[in-house]
Amino acid sequence: METREMRYFVAVGEELHFGRAAQRLSMAQPPLSRAIQQLERRLGVVLLHRTARAITLTEPGAVLLREARLALEAVEAAERRTRRAAADRPGVVLAIKAGASKELLSTLLAAYAAEPCAVPVEVMLCGPGESEGLLRNGRADVALLQRPYDTTAGFDTEDLHTEPQVVVLPAGHPLANRAHIPFAEVKTLPDLPLPRWPRRDGSYRDGPGPQVRDHTQLFQLIALGLACAVVPESLRTQLREDHAIVPVPDAPAVTTVIAWPPHSRSKAVADLVHTATLL
Repeated sequence: METREMRYFVAVGEELHFGRAAQRLSMAQPPLSRAIQQLERRLGVVLLHRTARAITLTEPGAVLLREARLALEAVEAAERRTRRAAADRPGVVLAIKAGASKELLSTLLAAYAAEPCAVPVEVMLCGPGESEGLLRNGRADVALLQRPYDTTAGFDTEDLHTEPQVVVLPAGHPLANRAHIPFAEVKTLPDLPLPRWPRRDGSYRDGPGPQVRDHTQLFQLIALGLACAVVPESLRTQLREDHAIVPVPDAPAVTTVIAWPPHSRSKAVADLVHTATLL
């Protein structure tokens, strides 16, 4: 398959509408329809169920949509990393969720800068769940990710730090003075729903909690008594006096890892990873 065909199919598979997909691709609808039909004939499978009212993915179509996204990300990553390797001033781009692992990041940057072979490190701060995507599509060379919130499948990783989680409540809430709260109880608090974070495609799951995109927004909603959240214990440094935290002993522990593409041959990435493992 050509990358052009994969881009066509991803647009149709995500929009499930030929007209919207064609508009997104800045092309006419008839040639887009013909291209998908030709792709189906060449693969020998039906990728889409077409009716007068709707288009849906077949099982092979769902597989191709998933695989084509990954393939296109790999192509884009190769292009970006190739251009970066040709830059006059070599450097490393490190992606990390804004506000996460602040002390670890500061220590890592200081330790690496002291190395004689150090190159400039560009820190790319992003929203929850975005670091992984930046690493996959080549915008970042290395990332600090947090399991289980981030997916590390397909990356090489080194564990750096593991910590418990706490629930953040409004100050003065009846549960704020508890020694600890079971995770199951946190998930069912009637007056303080858990937040809903965006999925990779930007959509939100259904549920009663407020939609949030960053920790600043989240912590303000908690202070207003509109939500609670289970977060890594290290985020306590971002809280204000109108917040309270209570340990959640049975919540999954959060492990911060440094991750990089398994095919990377960058000496700068290797040196940065090595420095991180010595902290």
